[in-house]
Amino acid sequence: IQKRWRGYYVRKYIHNYYALKKYLEAISVNNEIVRNELQEYAEMKENEDKRKDLEKKEKEKKYQARKMHYLLSTEQIAGIYNSPFRKSPDPMELLLRKSKPLSHRRQQIKSPFAYELHDWPTCRRPPTFSTAQPLPPIGRQKPQGPFRDTAEVLRQRYKPLEPTLRVAASINSPLEKAREEMKKEEWRNRIHDNEFLPFSLYHKNEKYDPSIHRSSKYGQETYGIKHFREVQPEKWVADK
Repeated sequence: IQKRWRGYYVRKYIHNYYALKKYLEAISVNNEIVRNELQEYAEMKENEDKRKDLEKKEKEKKYQARKMHYLLSTEQIAGIYNSPFRKSPDPMELLLRKSKPLSHRRQQIKSPFAYELHDWPTCRRPPTFSTAQPLPPIGRQKPQGPFRDTAEVLRQRYKPLEPTLRVAASINSPLEKAREEMKKEEWRNRIHDNEFLPFSLYHKNEKYDPSIHRSSKYGQETYGIKHFREVQPEKWVADK
């Protein structure tokens, strides 16, 4: 009995098949209604965007027509949009005829005395001229706030440069610098024993000392100086 009662109670109040079927049908109908509304809204939005684009293009086209109004045809000369080889003028030519030329707006300069002279014709208020005294100079007082002292700020601004070790060090190494100083010192303190006398007769009576190469008994070979072909008569077959 409990089993049958439990089954009846569950099927009627907890898991009712007919109620669930009716619920699913209602959900499907609601989904179809929402889908149709979304489709209508998307079509309306698309049509509105197309209409705005067309209005924007039409407005831009009219502005260009007003801006290029000088290309309109005259009675004597045809414009570029009104070719004589066409059966009918270009639509741009018709738009130029309907449009007005774009006028250049002049910037209106307001007079500084306009606010004083607008009541003069009606005489509702007598004209008044400014008679205010100039303001006194601002005193050199310390402004309020967490500001530092002026002397401290100037001291920090104009303090001498304190370069870092990388900036203060030389590019060349100490060894190269010492070699350079040694070369300069040697060049500066160089002493010549032989006096240079270019215009004197000091060397006139000196005896010529031949070099070892010229003072040798063998002398200098003639090959390469007087002739460039080696001659060996002892190897000749016959005297020539």
